[in-house]
Amino acid sequence: MTIIANTTGHDVDTLVAIDRAHIIHPYLPATTTERVIMTSGKGCNLTDASGREYLDATGGLWLAQIGHGRDEIAAVAAKQISTLEYFTSFWEFSNDKAIALADRLVTIAPDHINQVYFTSGGSEGNEAAIKMARYFHFRNGEPNRNWIIARRNAYHGVGYGGGSASGFDVYHDGFGPMMPHVAHLTAPWPYRHELFNGEDPTDFLIKELEATIARLGAENIAAMVGEPIMGVGGMLVPPDGYWTRVSAVLKSHGILLIFDEVVTAYGRVGEWFAAQYFNVEPDIIVTAKGITSGYIPLGAVLVTDAVGDALQRDYGFPMGYTYNGHPTAAAVALANLDIIEREGLLERAKTIGAYLNNGLKSLMDIEIVGEVRNVAMMHAVELVADRETRVPLPMLQPMLPDVIRRETGVIVRDCAHNLVLSPPLIMTEAEADRTVEAMRSVLSRTDKAGVVH
Repeated sequence: MTIIANTTGHDVDTLVAIDRAHIIHPYLPATTTERVIMTSGKGCNLTDASGREYLDATGGLWLAQIGHGRDEIAAVAAKQISTLEYFTSFWEFSNDKAIALADRLVTIAPDHINQVYFTSGGSEGNEAAIKMARYFHFRNGEPNRNWIIARRNAYHGVGYGGGSASGFDVYHDGFGPMMPHVAHLTAPWPYRHELFNGEDPTDFLIKELEATIARLGAENIAAMVGEPIMGVGGMLVPPDGYWTRVSAVLKSHGILLIFDEVVTAYGRVGEWFAAQYFNVEPDIIVTAKGITSGYIPLGAVLVTDAVGDALQRDYGFPMGYTYNGHPTAAAVALANLDIIEREGLLERAKTIGAYLNNGLKSLMDIEIVGEVRNVAMMHAVELVADRETRVPLPMLQPMLPDVIRRETGVIVRDCAHNLVLSPPLIMTEAEADRTVEAMRSVLSRTDKAGVVH
């Protein structure tokens, strides 16, 4: 029997038919007929159009810090929309909510950060950051500094600049030519020891960075962009000391450091920013996602006074988005940050993250589980066909996250041969236990060829 559990007036089959006919989904082949149509959410839970409930262990796309369905956020948005829904922030125009949010952000940001540039999301933020880095050097009399250093297995959004900096072929093939003057380094992935030729991973990576700077010429390099913890790459946690050593090398050559914190900021790692977690001082920090917990699109690029002042000299920074400083988005962000602070979700991310990590570590008794990685509420389970050789587990159809969702109602995500989790920071221990058991129920029946029995 078809259940109507939505406000469109359509039954589920009709919704699926309309979706298939008219919506282009990212990463979904046209041959895939299945649709999971969500209609409501509360806390860590979601309900689809047929009435089935799910546990969201992904936070959507790494962003539902405060969980779904918070009435206080809806009230703030409604009030702001009825007061001032939007006006431009170009030129001398501003609004009170954007000003209040900028003040709040520089208060919680690392001490050396003092200026804010608003966007509508992470891809826009990375485009802005790359332009900022190049423009900073141009304004300071070094126009040849236009190379961007990035890393393989990196993800920096789907814009032209950020997509070029992303280190996966899938984001380049068929879209070329990509942005010139981008160099990719080895990812900091200690479990993949074969990447480092038998050397200490950090030593190898620093040597590679220094050699790349020497090859390109420091006088030609604008910035290095990196995710503090690589999300789409498989929740790759760098070795101790990696970021402090990278930062020191860049600083010695006058190269800016861009921290892509679209995933890691606003509590995901148990601090407001991963820059604080790793004790480094990036010149530019790109944020989005958790700034509003996904309730409305918004991003913010945070910069030092040195960068911000250079951008605004003379006729100002010649780049703007229509929704820069959107007052409704800013009001929602302020309310979201209030909830994170009031409910102690930074500390909560550490405690519930440790609890979930302990549960995930119990999966190490399953032969195909090679490693479990974690920083607060960022988790990965790396799957291998052979623990000794660490050969990745083949990811076959149906994909393991699809099997887990269909059988258990728990939503996890795959990044290559890793299963990754980034739940809302409000997750309970019971929900963490359910997540682990859902994964165990499927992984324990998965053979070395990636087939679920």
